[in-house]
Amino acid sequence: MSGRPLDVLEASLEETVTVQLKDGEVYTGELAGYDQHMNLVIEDGEDTTIIRGDNVVTISP
Repeated sequence: MSGRPLDVLEASLEETVTVQLKDGEVYTGELAGYDQHMNLVIEDGEDTTIIRGDNVVTISP
């Protein structure tokens, strides 16, 4: 998958992604939403996590 970052996020909506943060923490779940600042909403079963975009190192679809 290649393209502009927001295009990649759009293509990954409702798909499982793995997000690595600057502090080394890793989240895996369904990408439920994002915004222009690359803030992410990740859902994993009953849990919903909102991740601030400036903490993200990688997003793997």
